[in-house]
Order: sequence, then C-alpha cells, then structure tokens
Amino acid sequence: MNAQATGAAEETRVLVVEDDRGIAESLVRGLRQAGYAVEDVRTGRAALAAPSPDVVLLDLGLPDIDGVEVCRRLRARSTAAIIAVTARGEEADRVVALDEGADDYLVKPFGLAELLARIRAVLRRRRPARPEILRHGPLALDLRTRQVSVDGRAVALTPKEFSLLECLAADPGRVVSRRQILERAWDAHWYGPTKVLDVHVAALRRKLGVPGLIETVYGHGFRLGVVQESQEQP
Repeated sequence: MNAQATGAAEETRVLVVEDDRGIAESLVRGLRQAGYAVEDVRTGRAALAAPSPDVVLLDLGLPDIDGVEVCRRLRARSTAAIIAVTARGEEADRVVALDEGADDYLVKPFGLAELLARIRAVLRRRRPARPEILRHGPLALDLRTRQVSVDGRAVALTPKEFSLLECLAADPGRVVSRRQILERAWDAHWYGPTKVLDVHVAALRRKLGVPGLIETVYGHGFRLGVVQESQEQP
C-alpha cells in the first residue's frame, strides 16, 4: 500500500461483522496490517450494539439476524460506510443490500487488495474533499502544486521534505510518530533506521526558518507547534 493510502487509514475504524472465525481473523489481520483500527463481532446483535465505526464490513449470512436487516438498522442510525460481504452473488441480493443502505458489495472469495480499494473508495465518497491548501500560522502547503510558503515567502523543499511536512500539517498539534512519518513519506514497508528522519527534520527546520514550528516530542515523534504569523511593521 502506498504512503497516501497508509495516511488515509490512520484514524479509520472498521467493524468486521463475520460469523466465520477463520474469515474474520484473516480480515482483521489484513486490515490491521494496512493501518486500520479494527474490531470484530460474530452476530447481528453485537454489530448493532457496537460503537459506530467509520466502515462496516457486514456479512449478510449472520446466525441471529439477517444481514440485510442489520444493514437497514445500521443505516437508520449511523453514517458509517457499509460494505456488504457475502457469498451471495446474485443481482437480486446485491440490489436488496444496496437499497437497504449498503454503499458497496463484495462477493466471497475476494482479495485483500480489492477490499482495501473498496474501503478507500467508499470513504472518499463519504468524506469531504481534502483542501488543496493546508495552512498553519505563517505556513501554507499547496498540495496540488507541492509548493510551500512561509509568510508568503516561497520555500524550496525536496520531495521527501514536502511529504514529511505534509504529514505534520494534515493535523497540526497532533503527534505523528517517527514510524508513521517514515511509512507515509518514505515507504509503507520501511525497515531502515529512523535516524534518517532527524536529518530531514533538521534541514526542514532550517529552510522554514520558524522557531518552534516543528516540535520534537521525545519518545513519540513530531508535531507542528503553535506559532503566530509575523506582523509587518509600518
């Protein structure tokens, strides 16, 4: 999975509703490896009692309540994206599930890559579009052109420096771990030393020239600190 997909997964909660333990464990393992926060239940009643997640993977063949009925009840009370996951592949079954509130439909068996792509797709449809320009105090990042400015002054960054800064600017004030930054800005399967990050952070601080903008949270990672835009003197 690419860095952008990893970033999208960071705070997404997925509820797996599957009565087959083997299938459930496989789904949970794959989703957690992809960066999602995952809970799993075996029955419709447990699904209806669970805290509302961002995405529900809903097996339609549950032992206590028909999955389509669970889908209908979930949709009546929740804005979660619902993906019906079932062995029923007939068009009539798909139509019923979609009419009762499912956002998508997956027929077993399916691959993990397809499932992850479906999750990303339903989230894109449900979540508001990300702004093209991220702002924090004097800092502005244009995600379309990948340009950065501080108080209107253009700052030339390398691709890695831009990606690193984007990780922090996406949620100012939130601590982003060293591992999360490396996986997003370098590679989702980065296994090298994390010290390479310190070199890039030091260079980024020098180029931005804003004391306190990038804070080190020792033992955890980095975050954007609270800074004020400079005031022009008359």
